Amino acid sequence: MAATRYRRFLKLCEEWPVEETKRQRDLGAFLRQRVAQAFREGENTQIADPETCDRMYESLVRIHTNYYKNKYPRLKDTSFTGVTVEDCKMILATDILKQMEDMKKGTWKKLREKFYAKKPEEDSK
Repeated sequence: MAATRYRRFLKLCEEWPVEETKRQRDLGAFLRQRVAQAFREGENTQIADPETCDRMYESLVRIHTNYYKNKYPRLKDTSFTGVTVEDCKMILATDILKQMEDMKKGTWKKLREKFYAKKPEEDSK
């Protein structure tokens, strides 16, 4: 039975998309990592709590298939702020978040990082 569970999780990992805009914060990449940890021995892995494993799988399938989005459709594709889904995805992209973090830094901190963050190769020249 563990082999069947392993194959089901592998199939889910294959189907789950990876968002390149969310490097190191992507749910698909996290899921792949957790499945690899949980099934270290592949199909031969012994599962301590099969019921919990099955519940986790079913929950992930509901997320992946947008079960609740389809069950409870929204009238509009915006939130109370008026921001669309596409705008939210763009704002939450790793590159944009890094730019926003850089904007928060003060002038003194930016200058200090610029001048004191030399690479060892530069010092030897």
